[in-house]
This record gives sequence, C-alpha cells and structure tokens, in this order.
Amino acid sequence: MKITQLRNATVIVELGPYRILVDPMLAPEGALPPLRLGGGCEHNPVVGLPAGADALLETVTHCLITHCQKGHFDHLDRAATRWLRERDIPVICTPHDADYLRRRGLNVQPLSRDDHVAQPFLDGRVTTVPCRHGRGVVGLLMEHGVGYVIEMPGEPTLYLTGDTILTSQVLDALARHQPEVCVAPAGGARFDLGHEIIMGVRDLIRLLQATRGAVVANHLEALSHCPVTRWELFAAAVQEGVSERLLVPEDGETLSFATNIVKQR
Repeated sequence: MKITQLRNATVIVELGPYRILVDPMLAPEGALPPLRLGGGCEHNPVVGLPAGADALLETVTHCLITHCQKGHFDHLDRAATRWLRERDIPVICTPHDADYLRRRGLNVQPLSRDDHVAQPFLDGRVTTVPCRHGRGVVGLLMEHGVGYVIEMPGEPTLYLTGDTILTSQVLDALARHQPEVCVAPAGGARFDLGHEIIMGVRDLIRLLQATRGAVVANHLEALSHCPVTRWELFAAAVQEGVSERLLVPEDGETLSFATNIVKQR
C-alpha cells in the first residue's frame, strides 16, 4: 500500500490496481474563501498543490469522499468536482451524500449501507466509523461525515478517520479493527469562536497512544484555520515518546506500507 499526501486531507491511496483519491481539494492557492475573520482574512488554500500533482492525479481510478455538504470545500471543491466529472471517475460515498454528488453530475457509486458494519468495497471490504466534527454550537452547524476502515487482501488494514475530534467511537474503531495504518487530521482547525473541530496536538498524541499501528498526520499547513504545524506536532510526539510511529508527510511525499513495515521516499 502506498499513500501520497497531496495537500490538506487530500491523499491518493494505492491498493493493488486501484488508485483512490480521497477528499480532493484541487483549487489553486488563494482561490477559496477565508475560514476565519481574524488574521487578515487569508484566502485558502494557503499553499498550492505540490510539483507532480497533475501526473499523480492522472493515475486515479476511484474517488472516496468522507463528507462534502454544508460548505466543506476543503474535502471537495469546485475544481475537484469539475475534474472528477470530466474524467467520469467513480465516486464512492455514503448513501447520505449520494444525491448531493449526483446533482453535481458525478459518477456516484454509493456504499449500500450507512450503518457502520462491514460491506463490500472494491476487492475487499469497508466499515464506516462516525465522525464528530466539533462540539457545542459549532458542532451543531457542521457536517460530521464518516471515516473508513478499509480491508483489502494482502494489504495493511487502513483507517481513514475523516474530519473528527478524538471520540469514543474513534477509539472503539481502533480497538476493534487494530489498523496497521491510520490517517488522521491533526491541524487543530477552529473558527473565531468555539473549540477545535478536528484533532490537534493533544488528540493526535492520545490517538497514537491508543493504537499499535503507524499514524499518518495530515490536514496541516494548508488552511488558514489550522494553526498546528508539522514541526510542532512531531516535537510533541518526541516529548511523549511516541514519535517512532508518527509520520508527518510533506505535500507530494509518498509513504509505502507493508505489514509491520513503513518506508518513505
């Protein structure tokens, strides 16, 4: 299995013959609206796509969406919608998101159920895990989505947590599935008011302590409301003694995984 970090939560997961594009945000730097009123109303994304992104995208066979409604352009923006539509890429999603994506002209292939039990997925199976995209009043306004535990023959079990804070449901999924690789947001995103709406440093460290597998941290240094830096996150993991299982890829970096083996290039 290979995971290439493109930007923010956008990754390409290579599993056998499949190249799965997850939560694509493909807009140029600065083309999307601000997400905070402070800080000079900085537009998003704050960085461009990495060199070689166009060539990597042309290898994509499928797309997987964790959530996309209520204005979550950082997981499916207009540029990505147009790109997927022009290439007729199969878009896998929950039944909840299916009609929303069909109305945008996409080739939607929804999962058969949204009840958090294993179901067929390509050559293997997938289990959805509920996300909690913030608490309190802010949480009520958010689209919460799902994470995906993907099990494919001959490949490490992969848990894509989606945009979530650390919850009992996430911890239960880690305990139940024992994923060898977990991809989790760690940017500590927050708006001008309210608490974090995805994991930050503290939650990511707790997640590392709750799993025996490798943890790939992303959703970093790409959006104006995500203050956590790669350096800050890794330094905290070193201090807590869990850095040997933490991977914080740069945009454009590819990680290769086999059972109990991690390689970087």
